[in-house]
Amino acid sequence: MLPERVLSGMRPTGALHLGHYHGVLKNWIQLQNERQCFFFVADWHALTTHYESREVISKATWEMVIDWLAAGVDPEKATLFLQSRVPEHAELFLLLSMGTPLGWLERVPTYKDQIEKLKDKDLATYGFLGYPLLMASDILIYRAAHVPVGEDQVPHIEITREIARRFNYLYGREPGFEEKAQASAKKLGGKRTKHYLELRKAYQEEGNAEALEEARALLAASQSLGNADRERLLGYLEGSRRNILVEPKALLTQASRMPGLDGQKMSKSYGNTIGMREDKASVEKKVRTMPTDPARVRRTDPGTPEKCPVWQLHLVYSDEPTREWVQKGCRSAGIGCIECKQPVIDGILREQQPMAERAQKYVDQPGLLRDILEHGREAASRAAGETMREVRDAMGLSY
Repeated sequence: MLPERVLSGMRPTGALHLGHYHGVLKNWIQLQNERQCFFFVADWHALTTHYESREVISKATWEMVIDWLAAGVDPEKATLFLQSRVPEHAELFLLLSMGTPLGWLERVPTYKDQIEKLKDKDLATYGFLGYPLLMASDILIYRAAHVPVGEDQVPHIEITREIARRFNYLYGREPGFEEKAQASAKKLGGKRTKHYLELRKAYQEEGNAEALEEARALLAASQSLGNADRERLLGYLEGSRRNILVEPKALLTQASRMPGLDGQKMSKSYGNTIGMREDKASVEKKVRTMPTDPARVRRTDPGTPEKCPVWQLHLVYSDEPTREWVQKGCRSAGIGCIECKQPVIDGILREQQPMAERAQKYVDQPGLLRDILEHGREAASRAAGETMREVRDAMGLSY
């Protein structure tokens, strides 16, 4: 059975912090062991809001990719690449823009939200309006089945599904589709052909959802089908059109519980972060100067851990016996705030050590990083090229 593809990307923001690690990268590391993953640097997306800041994008990109590798993202298991090095993204973006209604882009919730948040920037640009379509192109060009997102990003997946559905409706109507689908079905061979047709009938006549899923799995597992035959049979299964672009599903990820130094969510905009590769002295200083429960003015004053930002970091880095020690010691004033913070410092440094070790060879040998991204570009270009051949053919552009 062909592995389901996962697609995810990040805008180049420079060196990453522990919130990125707990909120995104740990999930990527798990997914790379389970599915075929494409992880990309969304450098064109960075230009939609920071088009005047060209000088920072390149440096930010290298820093960010090193942090991906430091976290444990494995280029032997996942495809890592730069969006701007695979021009098919832009071609699909252009072609999809021909038939995407303007109102679909204007109603994306983050469109007006970002304009409100970034009032200091001129975002009355075509690029910013069209960024949900560029995001859709990033996903659709790899025929990704799943996209890991938080709940706030689900509307982007929904518009991607609508765009794919509209494209398939407009361009999936082949002359002689029924005959071509029957011919493709025969390529399954004997019993599988018969079983596929039975499942199709069960779904179309009885609405049997289990039959639909079983038929999809049968097609995915067939080694005798090319992409065009498989897409045609998926379309024949569900209706009367060829499915050229895959409708992706949102793979919901749990919201990161990683708190910042002030108790808010860790974010560069709040100035409350600890970098994934921040040096030991800086980490110690930041944690030791963290605010604590206001009730603990003196060492002898009892406190309430739940009112202290340090407790939130104990929930991430400390084991159960240590948390019990904190609860008892804080409430009874048996321990001071500096004592309470030490296990958190130790936990952060333990987490950072393997990251620093993995990162060092890429810092020392930047050529290794470039080789990884070039290898990833080649793999991504092959996959994107396959999709674009199908798209051009469907749109009458295969001369």
